Amino acid sequence: MKKIVVALGGNAILSKDASASSQQAAIFKTAKVLVEFIKRGYKLVITHGNGPQVGNLLLQQVAGSTVKNPAMPLDTIGAMTEGSIGYWMQQALGEILQSEGIRKTVATIITQTKVAADDPAFKNPTKPIGPFYSQEEAKKEKTENPNYIFTEDAGRGYRRVVPSPIPQEVIEYPLVAMMLKNDMIPIAAGGGGIPVSQNKDNQIVGQEAVIDKDYGAAKLAESINADELIILTAVDHVFVNFNQPNQKKLTNTTVAELKQYIAEKQFAVGSMLPKINAAIEFVEATHGKAIITSLSRVTDLLEKGVGTIVTA
Repeated sequence: MKKIVVALGGNAILSKDASASSQQAAIFKTAKVLVEFIKRGYKLVITHGNGPQVGNLLLQQVAGSTVKNPAMPLDTIGAMTEGSIGYWMQQALGEILQSEGIRKTVATIITQTKVAADDPAFKNPTKPIGPFYSQEEAKKEKTENPNYIFTEDAGRGYRRVVPSPIPQEVIEYPLVAMMLKNDMIPIAAGGGGIPVSQNKDNQIVGQEAVIDKDYGAAKLAESINADELIILTAVDHVFVNFNQPNQKKLTNTTVAELKQYIAEKQFAVGSMLPKINAAIEFVEATHGKAIITSLSRVTDLLEKGVGTIVTA
């Protein structure tokens, strides 16, 4: 049976309503789609983003912070959201699997991902987290929090950005592999995993950062020698010359072709480029297959091969 790692984008978890009930409802719909992989016999590993959740929880932490009850650091907030989203996903998948008569254990692994303490990303924050703001709202937030950095995000508004170091190792990957071997469904490396590094005393310490979930998924997929990395996002295909008269969708493409498009700056830095780089990294490391498509087209992917399929 094929081992696959599915990386879920934010649209699979969060709509405009950030309440727990709304996110649980979105995750239930997502879980119904993911069960299609299980019904077809795939060994499934689920990863997911957490950028909006991290940002929202951080705002709550800061708003309620006192000297005796200070806000939690960013790595801990990452762990908290990895746990809460995994909990919701476990509940949803468990209910759906039971209704389908499928007996499988689903469990969330609070995953640590090792990064370099001197990664240049710590001096150049690029990872958007939290809600979108208008330009005026972003200026107000900046005034109230001078250390925050805001940037315009793909024409949708302004968001806070934090460091996003490159993952070097998913520490708990052997546990993921063990769960697959025992026919379980792991939810792991949520939000790319909790960023940690080794200090001079060889201790593992958390870092104030958020790892890109697609890079984290690629590193996990590589570590467990997955057959496929499937990145589910908001579009059915990757496009070049996007929104131009000569727009072209990519169906079957290669690493070499994608590298040429990257050189031409075809992919947006804050949205599609990380997905492309993650796909390239996985394919080069494993000679497996990477697929980028939308959550809504999973059935078409399984039956007709719809999506952008990347091979060596």
